Amino acid sequence: MTAVRFTHIGGPTVLIEFDGWRLLTDPTFDPPGQTYSFGWGTSSRKLAGPALAAADLPPLDAILLTHTHHGDNLDQAGRDLLPAAATVVTTRSGARTLTGAVRGLRAGEMTRLEAPGRPPIDVTATPCRHGPPLSRPLTGEVIGFALTWPGQEYGPLWITGDTVYHRALRRSAAEVRPGTVLLHLGGVGFPLTGRLRYTMTARQAVRLCEKAVPRTVLPVHYEGWQHFRQDREDVERDLRRAPRWVGGLFHWLPLGTPDPVTV
Repeated sequence: MTAVRFTHIGGPTVLIEFDGWRLLTDPTFDPPGQTYSFGWGTSSRKLAGPALAAADLPPLDAILLTHTHHGDNLDQAGRDLLPAAATVVTTRSGARTLTGAVRGLRAGEMTRLEAPGRPPIDVTATPCRHGPPLSRPLTGEVIGFALTWPGQEYGPLWITGDTVYHRALRRSAAEVRPGTVLLHLGGVGFPLTGRLRYTMTARQAVRLCEKAVPRTVLPVHYEGWQHFRQDREDVERDLRRAPRWVGGLFHWLPLGTPDPVTV
């Protein structure tokens, strides 16, 4: 049994600590107020700053970076933090844009994190589609991460990454069989693209949970940015319409405070 401490710093950024490991997801530490371009005429303003300053982080063993080309997953302060981590794991295309100890993965590929006196962590990249069908040339390469290590009681820890619900994700959910899911939500949308969504909505999340049947779901990537179309209140409203057992899986991490979860 592994007790993992999750500290939600804001957006997709979470500090994950267990058995001597310190991992960070998608570092975003810029102050609020800036507007970021997402390409093809789309943009968003950051509305809230991080709940924990980058300077207050412990030494990092690894940064798990789902993609490098969007400011709500890697901003300038987050980019400045990358050299401080022993290892950065990201997409193949993203790795080519970074320097240092960077490992690039495609969906389905695996790498292992090892350190003396700690359990090894197998990190397997999982598929993401960051928008509607055929949008990848516009939205770029994105991956999630399934983390497996000895002593897990309920199954892998799955970080979904920025994705909508789609066939490859459904297959991945059935294969990974996660115990805990760090679930990127937000239902991202832009005025220019109308009703199209670029990350998961609550209704899509319900379908994913019905397929994966995890023990715990930890929502992230739903607050702090102008382009998020579903906040916590919206998600909880949709969950009230879902099967009761699905709503019972969701555990909302407090911002800036370590929260232990058995994985």
